[in-house]
Amino acid sequence: MNVELMLLTVLQGLRTQILDAGMLFFTHLGDAGFIWAALTAVLLVFRRTRRVGCVLAAALLVDAVLCNLISQSRWWPRIRPCDILADVQLLISRPDDFSFPSGHTAASFASVTALWLAGKKQWALAALPLGVLIAFSRMYLFVHYPTDIIGGVLVGVGCGWIGAKLVEMFWQKNFAKSDL
Repeated sequence: MNVELMLLTVLQGLRTQILDAGMLFFTHLGDAGFIWAALTAVLLVFRRTRRVGCVLAAALLVDAVLCNLISQSRWWPRIRPCDILADVQLLISRPDDFSFPSGHTAASFASVTALWLAGKKQWALAALPLGVLIAFSRMYLFVHYPTDIIGGVLVGVGCGWIGAKLVEMFWQKNFAKSDL
């Protein structure tokens, strides 16, 4: 058994009803980027936070395209740990796509990075523990390897950066004061 599977097996030994409920709660917040999409919608409603909402929306859009391209393709056809050790009882439905990268983690870290780069550092620091818990829940629930989580963090940070740059370019082009 490799090191990653050994770590995930150790996590299975920590299972309790309370931890199970907590990890289910956090993973469901990350389902389809739900919590981050909801935050984006709220930010887009108010004029004062609209630019931050645009950065977050751009980051999540880039993330959705990249993660779906990567995990649905044959680039990294990594099967999930629950397919290797099928005797582990899953608390969620078995995902039907590939394991790498963790989409829940990527959306979380795209959001945290977008908030940070949009100038909302305190918001980003407040969102970071939620992102970490969502990422951890994916290992606890035995559907991702630690390197899937690391890959999700890297993809997410990159998507957050790209989203911030796209909105910055758009804003400068369309809303910058002209020299005339």
